Amino acid sequence: MNRNTLWGTFALVLLLGLAALASQEEASSISSLNQLASGSKLIASQPKTKLNQLVNANNRFGFDLFAQLQLQPKSQSQNIFISPQSIAIALGMTRNGTAGKTQAEITQTLGLEQFDPAKVDSNYEQLIETLTTTDNSVELAIANSLWVNQNISLKDSFIKTNQDFYQGKVSNLDFADTSAKNTINQWVASNTANQIPEIVDSISPEAALYLINAIYFKASWTDKFDPNTTTKQPFYLESKTTKPVTMMSQTGDYRYYENEQFQAIRLPYGKGKLAMYIFLPQANSSLEQFNQQLNLANWQTWLSQMRSQPGNVSLPKFKLEYATELKDVLSSLGMQQVFNSAQADFSAMTNSAVALDQVKHKAVIEVNEEGTEAAGATSSGIRITSATPQKQPFEMNINRPFFFTIRDDRAGIILFIGNVVEPEEN
Repeated sequence: MNRNTLWGTFALVLLLGLAALASQEEASSISSLNQLASGSKLIASQPKTKLNQLVNANNRFGFDLFAQLQLQPKSQSQNIFISPQSIAIALGMTRNGTAGKTQAEITQTLGLEQFDPAKVDSNYEQLIETLTTTDNSVELAIANSLWVNQNISLKDSFIKTNQDFYQGKVSNLDFADTSAKNTINQWVASNTANQIPEIVDSISPEAALYLINAIYFKASWTDKFDPNTTTKQPFYLESKTTKPVTMMSQTGDYRYYENEQFQAIRLPYGKGKLAMYIFLPQANSSLEQFNQQLNLANWQTWLSQMRSQPGNVSLPKFKLEYATELKDVLSSLGMQQVFNSAQADFSAMTNSAVALDQVKHKAVIEVNEEGTEAAGATSSGIRITSATPQKQPFEMNINRPFFFTIRDDRAGIILFIGNVVEPEEN
């Protein structure tokens, strides 16, 4: 990676593996369907309220998922980084292959009960279109693919829906051939700028299908950090010990909020339509206590209370690599039948008996002071410009464990969520 041209990259991959459970029928050719749907098909007639509802559903799902991850062993002492949007899109595609109670459980877990079932995919299509066109100074790519065991026949309607609405690439592979793993991993590497070179460790000849979503994000700060102000400073760990980290610093006007529990700041990039939101628990509190308050209602309240204010912020440079298996987490959220070999209903996908076998998520993020100052001003509604009484500059030294998100402010969607317990650098 060229650190002189890049301030941050976010590469995320979600893999869903389906295992074949019964005798497999002869595969039908899908060569006529294996091209990406051409062009964008933004549904202009979709009411904006429906997009807002999907945003809220995805954000709520993200917070619920994040809370469940923190119940796993040792989660309070490790960095966590996921893309709830990546996971929701992949599950949305999987949902198209299910029926009955299996589909109902996925629908409920994603919070899609209020949607007309026939309109769910078009709403996801509109959201993907919105995300990938928010700011042309920011690189955000979303790619989907389905890799099918050549011994499994998928229904044309399932393939077509995932191509038309999710731009999904569909390919047949011989899962008994060792090169199949390399083919899938090469696609992942290509769609994450080589940040995630591998998602599949091995492939069983009995596997039916791998459904993969990849998100790649690259941006520069709207106001870059000056490398001359970067210094080594102590970072205070949960263990009450310290470690030296490389700390970036800058002064400016920021959207900011503070209460007795935490400080919060918005750091925009590009033209200001996307931003990193950092929440730093007060010294007498903890990241664990903050996360216990984290839900959609509180999140919306906190953002509404942020105001433009002068201040000084110090942020560590860091790189996180995170991988997790989400099967148990999703089961805890209500998706149970989909993993049950005796109950899973994938009749809308194939006539073969299959069940969801694994849900694997990998994520990488790197943040430093490098980048190019983008043209344009902060969008209206993001920064309050009306005259208000001048406030004293705040000080926000992010030198202890913190929570952060990456948010598309135009759509209101949270793309990434993370806990930084111990910053790591290259």
